[in-house]
Amino acid sequence: MSYHNPNTPPRKSATFDDHTLAEIRRAAATGIYDIRGGGTKRKVPHFDDLLFLGASISRYPLEGYREKCDTSVVLGTRFAKKPIELKIPITIAGMSFGALSGNAKEALGRGATLAGTSTTTGDGGMTDEERGHSEKLVYQYLPSRYGMNPKDLRRADAIEVVVGQGAKPGGGGMLLGQKISDRVANMRNLPKGIDQRSACRHPDWTGPDDLEIKILELREITDWEKPIYVKVGGARPYYDTALAVKAGADVVVLDGMQGGTAATQDVFIEHVGMPTLACIRPAVQALQDLGLHRKVQLIVSGGIRSGADVAKALALGADAVSIGTAALVAIGDNDPHWEEEYRKLGTTAGAYDDWHEGKDPAGITTQDPELAARLDPVLAGRRLANYLKVMTLEAQTIARACGHNRLHNLEPEDLCALTMEAAAMAQVPLAGTSWYPGKAGF
Repeated sequence: MSYHNPNTPPRKSATFDDHTLAEIRRAAATGIYDIRGGGTKRKVPHFDDLLFLGASISRYPLEGYREKCDTSVVLGTRFAKKPIELKIPITIAGMSFGALSGNAKEALGRGATLAGTSTTTGDGGMTDEERGHSEKLVYQYLPSRYGMNPKDLRRADAIEVVVGQGAKPGGGGMLLGQKISDRVANMRNLPKGIDQRSACRHPDWTGPDDLEIKILELREITDWEKPIYVKVGGARPYYDTALAVKAGADVVVLDGMQGGTAATQDVFIEHVGMPTLACIRPAVQALQDLGLHRKVQLIVSGGIRSGADVAKALALGADAVSIGTAALVAIGDNDPHWEEEYRKLGTTAGAYDDWHEGKDPAGITTQDPELAARLDPVLAGRRLANYLKVMTLEAQTIARACGHNRLHNLEPEDLCALTMEAAAMAQVPLAGTSWYPGKAGF
């Protein structure tokens, strides 16, 4: 016989929580896996688990209002005749026209140009609005090859060969039929209104040797002028970085699992890849082992939100960062202004991730002309520029406090970790100690 105290509330399972139970029921009722946009919603070790060690006596801080702190960075110095010179080490990640509205792409270009940095096309080709408003534009060369043509390769300022993405390393993206308008269909050479799934790998290579041949082809098409980036999802960062470099990359873009995506399976977003924090040091180690750290630039993306995140990524060895989700929020995505309409879609501002449905009230992740018209690209571009300015000022403040007159002088010795996991991933000491898990000699 058992006795249940009626005053004790029922106890729910930690394994079979409410979300898990709801997903089981949804799968059982529909027979369809869940598709969504955005990034991982699970908590993983991240930059918040690191702290900076500001200067006092052993280090001498810089005066913020009197002493400069350089933020510039040059990308593509290895082989390209025309490397990209940026005023700030914060770039805009690839987000396609198709996933985003034309106004959103224009806003990203305007904001990046005002801030002195670059934007990236994403899948599906280059729009005239984007090229016209982006002073520095990186053209993504993806497995789908949608919209790819030699003319636009030459019009770009750099080319990013996408091998993988942090939200779905090993997987392809999706663009559902309701977002494939006449213009999107024409740019991608697809039928209007039919669901599209991008390939998970390039059709004309099976390994690093083929990648090297492809990079040489791209250099010949662009007369060796354009820097060639290679983007990989954070899964095996040491070997992927080393192989990208050996294939001839000028820049490696490393995207951790907190990176967003327009649409893919939820199981990919939550269960494939590694936290951004765990990816940086192995990639830096690969560059150091090859004697090419700072000669081949490393761009880190996936969950970058603030100037503190920027400073931490650079301290761990990155040359620049890239933002996607944060940029969309800056121009108006998930804004509480549209809360009533988000609720009508069954969600709320801050949680809306059904970007693939094309019903975004903010007019950003949609191809609906009426919704897209809600976004003023000029105003949204100014908002993005303001956000980039604040991130840069925050990073400078931290660098000066650590005694550095250049953001890229930040180093691992400026950091400590709050948790064992973060200490092991970032390879910086646990706060109050000189030790981290796996440190040689301990």
